[in-house]
Amino acid sequence: MAFTYQYPRPAITADCVVMTKEPMPYVLLIERGHEPFKGSWAFPGGFMNMDETTQQCAIRELEEETGLHVDNIFQIGAYSKIDRDPRGRTITVAYLAIIDQPIPVTGQDDAAKAQWFPIDALPPLAFDHADIMKDAMRLFNEQY
Repeated sequence: MAFTYQYPRPAITADCVVMTKEPMPYVLLIERGHEPFKGSWAFPGGFMNMDETTQQCAIRELEEETGLHVDNIFQIGAYSKIDRDPRGRTITVAYLAIIDQPIPVTGQDDAAKAQWFPIDALPPLAFDHADIMKDAMRLFNEQY
């Protein structure tokens, strides 16, 4: 039986911040291959499927966009600013993965590139990913 909602429903996405445990940590970013923000740098992430959790979505999107598979991630938080995504009302749940050192990655799926950046030399980030990065740093510092 189909159900029609009286109110519009937002889209849900999940993003994955991957950082290394080095004295000068590196962060994994993807160059967006499509609008919005085509050509800008962002965290790997995307829209949640109906049959997965946000955690499963973050792990799947990370692997689809970079080839990197992780099993253990920590929730950073939920981000719901009304205008955070120009495509429409979108809420994201962001996660942090911590690995020992950068490993080879490749831009795949809708990512034009995947690249590691030193934490002190990040390019401008798409969407509200600068806010997510600040919160990811707090969580990273609590973990290590």
